[in-house]
Amino acid sequence: MHPRHADIDVQTAAWAETFRIGSDDLRAKLVVQDIGTFSARILPEGKEEVVSLLADFVLWLFGVDDGHCEEGELGHRPGDLAGLLHRLIRVAQNPEAPMMTDDPLAAGLRDLRLRVDRYGTPGQTARWIDALREYFFSVVWEAAHRRAGTVPDLNDYTLMRLYDGATSVVLPMLEMGYGFELQPHERDRTAVRAAAEMASFIITWDNDIFSHHKERRSSGYYLNALRVLEEEGLSPEKALRTAIGQRDRVMCLYVRLAEQLSREGSPQLRQYVANLSSFIRGAQDWGISSVRYTTPDDPANLPPVFSDTPTDDRHEPLGIPAVDWWWDLVPAPARDLTAAPTAARTAP
Repeated sequence: MHPRHADIDVQTAAWAETFRIGSDDLRAKLVVQDIGTFSARILPEGKEEVVSLLADFVLWLFGVDDGHCEEGELGHRPGDLAGLLHRLIRVAQNPEAPMMTDDPLAAGLRDLRLRVDRYGTPGQTARWIDALREYFFSVVWEAAHRRAGTVPDLNDYTLMRLYDGATSVVLPMLEMGYGFELQPHERDRTAVRAAAEMASFIITWDNDIFSHHKERRSSGYYLNALRVLEEEGLSPEKALRTAIGQRDRVMCLYVRLAEQLSREGSPQLRQYVANLSSFIRGAQDWGISSVRYTTPDDPANLPPVFSDTPTDDRHEPLGIPAVDWWWDLVPAPARDLTAAPTAARTAP
């Protein structure tokens, strides 16, 4: 964790107050969720200014997601939500445009864009805006399901979850935090893109597991991997075991791919892969410690530690077409035929 994490947390709370991100009630909830600490876990040795930028951006994202998409009226009106988010994209593209001049989210986004320009390259800024557009597109898709009260199938949910967790919007900041830019011939490789998608899958599946306790007790519509699995006929207990098995199998694949990329890549690619791994672990540690998920008024009983042993380490695709191609990129690990048999694993 970045040594300045406590100060960054305080600064992010002050930034939220300065720009009046979200309603007073929402902002009061967000500023005690250790979002600065989350950012400090993602970039443990990064530039302090970028760690602070990332923390402010994550809080801003929660202002959009919690305030408009999940708990606000626009979360049930995908057309109107799309209009708002389209205007925000224009603010991100052209912060000098005289649009939404009285909107706190737009004001916060202008500040974020100016700081992205300060610490990033033009290419990183462009990718940040493109990823923000992907995130906005995906939350409109979710709003359409929320309005209809429907639950997508596992393949559609998996595809959109790669984006509606906003993990892809963080990726350019992983480079900014350490002062490098991954070159296109490496970033655009299929295997490198797959590694980023695997990281996104693990982070969002963990998030769904951590937040399920809180979400299923809410009176409104909710959507996460466990609910999708239950809609496909699994019991709640089986859905939980299956979701854990899926993320474990992807984690094993990610570790093998990360090792492969680190062996053959440039120093910049090795740093990028290390940053992806810090993102995964930072999200895990924050997920089991932040009041956003531990819900102290109704304890979620989250595990205090992680296991070194996966519940499912099979080198087989998940049976989800949107991501099954990942397994084509990594050779199957050699099996030690002299090893003692392992305990039976829970399979999806």
